[in-house]
Amino acid sequence: MITYDLQLDWRVDEEANERMTEAFGNLVYEREKGVAGYYNLPEDSKLIVSEVRAFASSNETIRTCDTVVVIGIGGSSLGAKAVDSMLRHRYPEARRILFLENPDPVDILGKFATITKERSLFLVISKSGTTVETMSIFKAVIDHFHIDLDGEDRERIVAITDEGSALCRFVDHHGIKAYTIPHNVGGRFSVLSSVGIVPLTLAGYDTCSLLEGGASMVERFFDAREEHLLIKAAFIATHWKRYRMNVLFAYATFLEDFTKWYVQLWGESLGKIDRCGNRVGPTPSGHIGSVDQHSFLQLVMQGPRDKSVTFLKVERFEKDLEIPDIGLEHIQKSDFVNGHTFNELINAECDATRRSVKMEGVPVDSITLDRVDEANIGELIVYYELLTSLTGSMLHVDTYDQPGVEAGKRILAKRFQKGANG
Repeated sequence: MITYDLQLDWRVDEEANERMTEAFGNLVYEREKGVAGYYNLPEDSKLIVSEVRAFASSNETIRTCDTVVVIGIGGSSLGAKAVDSMLRHRYPEARRILFLENPDPVDILGKFATITKERSLFLVISKSGTTVETMSIFKAVIDHFHIDLDGEDRERIVAITDEGSALCRFVDHHGIKAYTIPHNVGGRFSVLSSVGIVPLTLAGYDTCSLLEGGASMVERFFDAREEHLLIKAAFIATHWKRYRMNVLFAYATFLEDFTKWYVQLWGESLGKIDRCGNRVGPTPSGHIGSVDQHSFLQLVMQGPRDKSVTFLKVERFEKDLEIPDIGLEHIQKSDFVNGHTFNELINAECDATRRSVKMEGVPVDSITLDRVDEANIGELIVYYELLTSLTGSMLHVDTYDQPGVEAGKRILAKRFQKGANG
């Protein structure tokens, strides 16, 4: 169960109601007309779970693997990485998922040193099939591990890509297993598609429950039972020029990768030029409590009043660790927490920080997971996807494109092409 608590000192007026009604209608249209396919993933991807389980049980190569190597970047890795980070402590027996994302030679070689080819399955993920970082790392994997694409080694490679893409044609040529991504699902909205479901299922997580949690949120939203989503989106869209940064303060170390997924989802979807030619979009910022209370919090409290803050916490960590009732000479000042659990401490810090931030006049809201499990994670993922789509609709931008990142890709290609031509 997830509790959503809006503490925004803001009255929903007639203009805001009109924005909310229009945005809700736009999302209904997107779902019915297939403009954005992520609304259907929680139901449609259940078939993928069954297919992956059957594939894994019938494949001797996979049965002997203890590592799933994901080769992908951005939307092809961040979602699955977030879910894996959140669930790993609950599944000590799960297969390791190793992510090869950044074309950093130190990182790549360091991770290569931990991989045994005979005990690994390699998933190459690219929606377009031509992502330069991903394809370059894939080539390095083939070369470093001496993978024979036309021999038995092809059994330990799986591709996830758009149907008809260059990568799809490549794996067809070599007879390599592939899963496809719906054309109307963008990378940053794809975690509940094969992009996330295949590696997470292979690792051993209960991906059916993950999908069911997401499906429940989709159903409740389109049944008009999640009005808080509309209110929050309307506040952000209405006030983004004043509150230019939306901060997610997450109170658990294992939520750090989730904050990175949120930053990509938010930034790539909402930082756009609107239909009137204006540059719009609140800047996303992800932080971990209580660590960043000792760094970023000062800026929130006494820096420019240009931020809204969402506090994300876990009610029960399901791990017990008590602060010893020990009095240390000269440092008794912290003894007031002796005998309490670290679970109590971190959540009390979250509550105290939220209260102090609100007292400074900073708009805040909170999201509380009663515990971290697949159903709650699936719901949280869809919550943020819906919030992003609603906010994008109210900002009058195309939530699902990303033209701003294409210029750099063209410059990169020209640089290497120029060098190749002498």
